[in-house]
Amino acid sequence: MNDQQTNEHLVETDRLSKEYPVGRNRVLALDKVSMSVKSGEFVTVMGASGSGKSTLLHLLAGLTAPSGGSVKINNADLANLSDAARTRFRLENIGVVFQAFNLIPTLTAEENILLPSLIESGKKMTSSQLDEILDLLELTERRRHRPDSLSGGEQQRVAIGRALSMNPALILADEPTGNLDSENSERLCKLLRELCGKQRRTIVLVTHDKQVASYGDRCVLLKDGRMH
Repeated sequence: MNDQQTNEHLVETDRLSKEYPVGRNRVLALDKVSMSVKSGEFVTVMGASGSGKSTLLHLLAGLTAPSGGSVKINNADLANLSDAARTRFRLENIGVVFQAFNLIPTLTAEENILLPSLIESGKKMTSSQLDEILDLLELTERRRHRPDSLSGGEQQRVAIGRALSMNPALILADEPTGNLDSENSERLCKLLRELCGKQRRTIVLVTHDKQVASYGDRCVLLKDGRMH
């Protein structure tokens, strides 16, 4: 459980913008977005395809650099960090869940969950911590199965376990229900809601699905790269 106070802003962006070159032109994917997320808050970001949702999430994760404005996570300005420092900061403070799961096919469920803590030698996960995550995700009986023998819902829960493995203050989820059926989608949303409520995780989730967005404490709407 993170120790942030609920009245503190864990995430802050100020006039955050991102441009991409397209041929000789430049496309403005995100246009001066200012937002804040309190510690322990579950915020959903909605918008149509091309609205800037994924761009915003990648900027919050430090996976791409902004063209303008700033991103602060737990008071750290990501733009002021070197590539190596930003990678380490993300590993230690941010868990990212992608639509495509991105699991290593040759590793078991528990090995995929353990992967970040194996990379970060100074923060090993204990066996009891692993057992706790597997139990929370209802994966205990599937812990030694590889991804190709897991259902889509189970694979996405493994991806969430991997995101939780470093005990991050912030979880970022990019269309995490996009490859799931309605039953597994609902199950995943309830799990994220539980993580926020019981463990005080801070979650920012992007989606185009109103039903998924309804699980958040509040919803932010993006349209043509701008917040509405």
